[in-house]
Amino acid sequence: MNTEILNRTQAMIDGLKTVCADAGLANDSSEYKIITEAFLYKYLNDRFLHELGTLESFSDCDGAKAVEARYVGMDDDDRETALYELGTVARIRPEWLLSNLFNHKGENDFAKRFDTALSGIAQDNADIYSVKAGQGRITLFQGVSRFIVEENKRNAFCAALVGTLVDFSFDDALWQGYDFFSQVFEYLIKDYNKDSGSYGEYFTPHAIASIMAKILVPHGDRNITVYDPAAGSGTLVLALAHEIGEDKCTIYTQDRSQKANEFMRLNLILNGQVESLANVVHDNTLTAPRHLEADGNSLKHFDYIVSNPPFNCDFSKDRNTLASDKYAKRFWAGVPNIPKKKLEGMSIYLMFLQHILVSLKPEGKVAIVVPTGFLTARGSIEKTIRKRMIDEHMLRGVISMPSNIFANTGTNVSIIFLDKSKKYDQVLLMNASGLGTKEKVGKNQRTVLSGEEIDRIISTFNDGEERDDFSVLADYNDIEDKNYSFSAGQYFEIRIEYIDITPEEFQTQLNTHIDNLKNLFNEGDDLQQSILSQLKELRYA
Repeated sequence: MNTEILNRTQAMIDGLKTVCADAGLANDSSEYKIITEAFLYKYLNDRFLHELGTLESFSDCDGAKAVEARYVGMDDDDRETALYELGTVARIRPEWLLSNLFNHKGENDFAKRFDTALSGIAQDNADIYSVKAGQGRITLFQGVSRFIVEENKRNAFCAALVGTLVDFSFDDALWQGYDFFSQVFEYLIKDYNKDSGSYGEYFTPHAIASIMAKILVPHGDRNITVYDPAAGSGTLVLALAHEIGEDKCTIYTQDRSQKANEFMRLNLILNGQVESLANVVHDNTLTAPRHLEADGNSLKHFDYIVSNPPFNCDFSKDRNTLASDKYAKRFWAGVPNIPKKKLEGMSIYLMFLQHILVSLKPEGKVAIVVPTGFLTARGSIEKTIRKRMIDEHMLRGVISMPSNIFANTGTNVSIIFLDKSKKYDQVLLMNASGLGTKEKVGKNQRTVLSGEEIDRIISTFNDGEERDDFSVLADYNDIEDKNYSFSAGQYFEIRIEYIDITPEEFQTQLNTHIDNLKNLFNEGDDLQQSILSQLKELRYA
């Protein structure tokens, strides 16, 4: 990966954020829409010109400017022929190209011109780039000038955005792969993926995404379906698709958050998964799952499912509906109760766990992030789910991650791996909680895993290797005997170390311990007396 290109790309993103800050929109709820729409427009503009340049009719053109000049100068028939020859790339009319917009940035109606270009591109490419929303669709762009309240400042704002974009080129970046664009994407949305307590807006760290993908990845499989029912910005499915091979799989996602779905679409476009855009759905997965079989009633089944679902969420208005007979087959273990004092504390992840198991093909595979407390929880729903994983011999392994692996939540997490092929006779339980180093992220602390630590986790798991106080292999019967506990610590062998010492050395050590205890007892007595004396001196004011 070219660090210089990455730095230039990040500098362009910083420039867009500066324009928003100068307009008083820093940390505004609209900022992420402006930044992502402007960034995506620039990417699609440069991608379009690049793909045009690969056509035979443009083979003698030297560079993007020459390609653009020929495209603009074509008659309508020749232009239509060229557009027909393109693959799944956004079509952009000559008047909506960035260079043309830049030439008009001083005009009195420039904001309208810019918004018209964005909405026009969205409409022209809606068949490929729109996202399903319930029974309707959300198009690629909605325009940005509307976020500037004072109309007399809209032209200058849009001109500043275009000026920032025109000074940058994606030409060199287009040759970069997943590792590059995953970093660009994370940098682009890093200020907008904070968890606000709403459904589906966790951003999964790349360390976790990489671990899940490299353990699940198939070998030589094609036509693979990959699914995430709470996809967020798509980190997990994109990492898995990359490991499988982008040309060998189709991605399906659903999420209730509009912001998350916008990020998801952007992530797919940047990583060359445009064909999967039709499978991105904006809707409530639990009450209205949209990925169905041809009969329109039963859930679609997938080869691979990865997910980091919301752990706790207020689903009080839907709870009784989900607990009705209509949903009994899907939520076979039950529906969690609503906490009396904290509605948002409902353990909604248990619903996603059940949904995932029902959505899996007979030999499908799963990697899902859960609160570590799930591994030993004695609640009826938790235990029922764990029991099914053991009874059906689908549990492949569990990795307990370090605390604060997510910077925006203190919840300890573990990754559960399932494999319905039943080819594993034992379960690999791993306690990786001691790995990583702490770093400050804003006001929060995050644990960061090194590349070596990530490789250690992956190789130990895939090799089924037992390491002292780190990983252990457990039989299904052993897990059943321990009340279906998935915690590695309960299966580690207890080792007692014996040291040869003389009677004199033993007595010396014992006397030392006795003396230390006496000193502690005396300090405690002194402290007790001091507290009592101070209490006696207190007077009513």
